[in-house]
Amino acid sequence: MKKLLILLIVLCTLGCKKYVVSFEQPTDMKLDNLKLEVFLDKKKVQDINLKATNTLPGYETAELPVSDEGKHVLQVKVKDTTFSYNVNYPEDRYILVTAHLKNNGKINIGILKQKYLFRVQR
Repeated sequence: MKKLLILLIVLCTLGCKKYVVSFEQPTDMKLDNLKLEVFLDKKKVQDINLKATNTLPGYETAELPVSDEGKHVLQVKVKDTTFSYNVNYPEDRYILVTAHLKNNGKINIGILKQKYLFRVQR
């Protein structure tokens, strides 16, 4: 019975397809406590509150589910602006989302998509 339970757990973890989305915490103090609303295919999946830091940026990670076809629209809403991105699984399995404050005072959301896990080099 114990072996069957372990096998079931292993199969569930290997069989689940998910996007890994990392939200970069900004180093600009003007973006502190900024609320991001994350939508996947026009359904709200998560709220992210950015916490600004004076040191290296931190990351908050979320795992979003994948449909059978693997094509989704990832939307990030900040204040009154929505940024939309097309995401295809497995080509865009790892996603990095960053918030940036422009010189004119508007907020821009950038995205980096790749197939492999991000590496931080020092």
